[in-house]
Amino acid sequence: MGDPKEAGAEASPPGAAARGGLSLLSQAESEEPSAQGSALFLGGNEVKSRAVVKYSSAPPRTAFARLEEKTDLKLPPANWLRESAKLGPAGTTILGNSKKSKPFSSFGMAYDFIDSVGNDVDVVSDSENIKKLLKIPYSKSHVSMAVHRIGRTLLLDELDIQELFMRSSQTGDWTWLKEFYQRLIDQKWQRKKKSKEHWYQKAILSKFLYYSINGDGAAQPVPSPAEQQESSSSDQTHDSEGASWPAPFEMPSSVSEDPSASSQGLKNDFVRNILWTFEDIHMLVGSNMPIFGGGRYPAVSLRLRDNNKPINVLTGIDYWLDNLICNVPELVMCFHVNGIVQKYEMIKTEEIPNLENSNFSTKVIKDIAQNILSFLKSNCTKEGHTYWLFKASGSDIVKLYDLTTLCEETEDKYQNPFTMPVAILLYKVACNMMMKKNQNKKHYGTIRTLLLNCVKLLDKSRHPQIIASANYMLSELFQLDEPKKEESSDSPLNENSDESYSEEEEEMPDSDENGSYSTSSDPADDNKAVAIIKSVGELSVPEKYKSIHQIRPSCAFPVCHDTEERCRLVLSYVLEGLKSVDSSIKKESDLPAADPSTPIPLKYEDESTRGGPEGLEKQMALFLDKMGSLQKGNCSGQSGMTPGSWQHKMKLQLILKSSKAYYILSDAAMSLQKYGRALRYIKLALQSHDTYCCLCTNMLSEVLLFLSQYLTLCGDIQLMLAQNANNRAAHLEEFNYQTKEDQEILHSLHRESSCQGFAWATDLSTDLESQLSVSCKCYEAANEILQFSDLKSQNPEHYVQVLKRMGNIRNEIGVFYMNQAAALQSERVVSKSVSAAEQQLWKKSFSCFEKGIHNFESIDDATNAALLLCNTGRLMRVCAQAHCGAEDEFKREFSPEEGLYYSKAVDYYLKALRSLGTRDMHPVVWDSVNWELSTTYFTMATLQQDYAPLSRKAQEQIEKEVSEAMMKSLKHCDIDSATARQPLCQYRAATIHHRLASMYHSCLRNQVGDEHLRKQHRVLADLHYSKAAKLFQLLKDAPCELLRVQLERVAFAEFQMTSQNSNVGKLKTLSGALDIMVKTEHAFQLIRKELVEECDQPKSDEATPAADSLPNLNREEVIKLLSIFESRLSFLLLQSIKLLSSSKRKMSNTEEDTVLQTNKQIYSQLLRATANRNSTLLERIEVVICLLEQLASGSSSSSGSAVP
Repeated sequence: MGDPKEAGAEASPPGAAARGGLSLLSQAESEEPSAQGSALFLGGNEVKSRAVVKYSSAPPRTAFARLEEKTDLKLPPANWLRESAKLGPAGTTILGNSKKSKPFSSFGMAYDFIDSVGNDVDVVSDSENIKKLLKIPYSKSHVSMAVHRIGRTLLLDELDIQELFMRSSQTGDWTWLKEFYQRLIDQKWQRKKKSKEHWYQKAILSKFLYYSINGDGAAQPVPSPAEQQESSSSDQTHDSEGASWPAPFEMPSSVSEDPSASSQGLKNDFVRNILWTFEDIHMLVGSNMPIFGGGRYPAVSLRLRDNNKPINVLTGIDYWLDNLICNVPELVMCFHVNGIVQKYEMIKTEEIPNLENSNFSTKVIKDIAQNILSFLKSNCTKEGHTYWLFKASGSDIVKLYDLTTLCEETEDKYQNPFTMPVAILLYKVACNMMMKKNQNKKHYGTIRTLLLNCVKLLDKSRHPQIIASANYMLSELFQLDEPKKEESSDSPLNENSDESYSEEEEEMPDSDENGSYSTSSDPADDNKAVAIIKSVGELSVPEKYKSIHQIRPSCAFPVCHDTEERCRLVLSYVLEGLKSVDSSIKKESDLPAADPSTPIPLKYEDESTRGGPEGLEKQMALFLDKMGSLQKGNCSGQSGMTPGSWQHKMKLQLILKSSKAYYILSDAAMSLQKYGRALRYIKLALQSHDTYCCLCTNMLSEVLLFLSQYLTLCGDIQLMLAQNANNRAAHLEEFNYQTKEDQEILHSLHRESSCQGFAWATDLSTDLESQLSVSCKCYEAANEILQFSDLKSQNPEHYVQVLKRMGNIRNEIGVFYMNQAAALQSERVVSKSVSAAEQQLWKKSFSCFEKGIHNFESIDDATNAALLLCNTGRLMRVCAQAHCGAEDEFKREFSPEEGLYYSKAVDYYLKALRSLGTRDMHPVVWDSVNWELSTTYFTMATLQQDYAPLSRKAQEQIEKEVSEAMMKSLKHCDIDSATARQPLCQYRAATIHHRLASMYHSCLRNQVGDEHLRKQHRVLADLHYSKAAKLFQLLKDAPCELLRVQLERVAFAEFQMTSQNSNVGKLKTLSGALDIMVKTEHAFQLIRKELVEECDQPKSDEATPAADSLPNLNREEVIKLLSIFESRLSFLLLQSIKLLSSSKRKMSNTEEDTVLQTNKQIYSQLLRATANRNSTLLERIEVVICLLEQLASGSSSSSGSAVP
């Protein structure tokens, strides 16, 4: 290890040079590896040892005073048992005169270094216990220790059986263990008193240490034998009291606020706490060994030895381990004979194992340590259980018992005084792990196991606060607002193990391999001992007890397969927490009666000390009052909880957690379309939140955001219920169902509040209007919360969603009122004026649309704004239609009111298009608005054309307005885009062209005079007829319309023929008309196809009306058009025959002869066919098709006149 000075300097532990008083080292200082730890090479075998002082209350080291030879240690020094500035507050402890180590000493250390427990450290214990364990194979003395497991850490404490049973005789505690001990281990147990030699050796050691710090050699008179006896007896009494066994252990209710719990004997009494790494074992060790320094020896341990007694192996191991643990490089031994100092000797730490009479192998000590740790880790597997490691004096057998299991067989399981400290430690370790923000989710399984075992150990009636807090933390482990993610591959979790080391876990099977433990030592206690080491000699064999049951660093977290399962688990913990809180609150009947003479103290709260926005509570109160949910009373609730008490704080947290869980459940039910269940859950969420508002003294903006989210979801649910009214019975059944757990949580809520604050939002109404209205009110309330709490700027996404929903629900309500108005209009008697009810519905609908448009425009949602503008346009058309039906059909004229509303409708549609900007923004919406605008223009034109307002306008003006409206309609009618609406657009365009052609045709008939205008009308009529025919020709489902257009074209040709004088002109016109007739064949083919399909239907379907199977074919119209067609074809053929015959007399023409013969033939057949009145419609159609084919072939064979 090199030069002693260097080694000593290197090993100087931090805190040994503390600046007086108690010093807790900073993390950087306490965990600096190079200064505090070193690898020691001892006895030729490498043993790795590293010590880091985590805490020290020792004063700066003082050099020890080398006593002169012949100094009499039986005489007390002047400073004996007195406080000194050199010693600091830890004085007597450093010099070995402290009380005996307390039975809960490891818990005191664990509380102080909670970060190390459960994860980093394997063992927490007093150094004396560590030394006792490592000396087991060499020692015949008894070993009795309590072992507890917290995570992967084992806590070891001395279990002084003698002291325990002495107490048992006085108090009755531990009687079950005493009976068990006497029955199975030592039937004749009695307390063994310590000898006078023991007290003598203790006294001279104390005096020697005081001499060593004083150095003046001054002696006090030796006390008289009587005084000495009195002193030793008082020491004895003091020592026995020092064990300080609290039983049953009780923790104050404010355990979470009082971590030290010093009143219960759980204080960390060690002068220094050291993180000692011995090979691969990490230990947190408490030590009181006095360390001296200064001068040539910066760190030495001082020992007093009787020169007549050689050092044995046990003493050597003791000295060596003490120096390793405290990282002291040298040992100074002072030899005496009968209390008279003889000499001093210095020994390096690495030389101790090779001392004469004290030779031992450090490698063996390492093997013993590893074997004992493996044995304990493999068998102390149940967290929260107290295990007892016991070796009787003189015995080679080591046994391990589970005292918790033995104690549970007695009447009161809380007789085990370790129960409470273990539970508190489990709780604190879990708390510490929860507080670490960088904690990975893989530790959640460990935290959950710690908390479940903590709750299992505690009595609900005695410790409600810890149980409530533990259950709240259990509920916090489940992230409600995050989807379940797959665990990473580097931390696989065992899905089949929920509680990991719970009591139900199977024990490790016995095995004889590797020197495994046997439970067959003595037949008498086979069924009691958890495990047995048959011979202590086995502990020296390397890896004899190698652990095959390693304590896992993380416990399995339960895998929740869906959101509902996760929320239900959370609610079960919340319920347990609420029960604990409620059970701790005194009932009203238990409270003392008020004294009339004592004034009631009123608790005023300074506004300046309140957290959060100053006006938030006032705003919330106004909001709740507006919503009808403000309750009379104060924030303490109906149960009488005091604001600020732990019950008040905990219940607030639990209630908030329950509201979140119910919200998530409701959201999940919504996605499954279980709207009744969703409404039930959101009702529970709002009831929880209502109770929270009732109890809360300082409203947080986060909580208001939750309320806004709850109300938003409630609005969604009410809207979906309104839209799914046909399944109302199933929704009602789901809404009324309630689990026992929900009932119990609601019962706890009712202790504080009536829970009726938001009852208006969660009623399952059967009225559609009411449901839509409630949905709208929910969104408005959610928006109002965002407005007054200024949350909209902090949560822009939620704000946008709320406004979108408000716009949407207002659109739904607007459409609802519009449809109601349309229904009233359809029921109204013809010629009756518009009713007040209709007008009221229009106003409501318009108001909703207007507000909805404003909502969407405020968040720049142009698409939805356009849709609402489109619906407003539709409302204007409904208003126009209402005024249309208010007049007598015979005196019907297009009224100014109709014109006004149609104009307004056009304005709204144009606004919608402007809102969208271009078709690329949203093609579907753009096409829809365009279509509606085209329809409006078309309807206006049609009504003006059919019901011309001649009493107010001139014919020419009307024709102009109709023409303009039709052309605008045509402009917005997209016939080229291949969309689902293309056939409709084509039909609309064809109809427009047909109507315009008819109008110009009519004008031409009625007009006299202006030849230029007549010619213009003639050209326009011909143009529009051609376009109409071409568009109808593209459609497969409009044969009648095509036929009608062609017949009107023929009539137009006939009208032109009447004004012609020459036979050549007339013949040319007739040829054109007949060509038009030929082109009607396509329409007749379509009609024939439909009639054939109708005839081919099964007989059973004959009773069904033709309209059902052929919705596009109107038989009456077909018959009517067919009759007109036959008469017009007959007329045209006759006129053609006459003209051709007269021209034949004048000159012979072969082509005309052919046409004449063909026409005569066709005319003859047509006459015969029309004369047969028994022909069916299909037969008549087939005849016409046949004639047209003949006519077409006749026309094509001749090079006669072309069709104009």
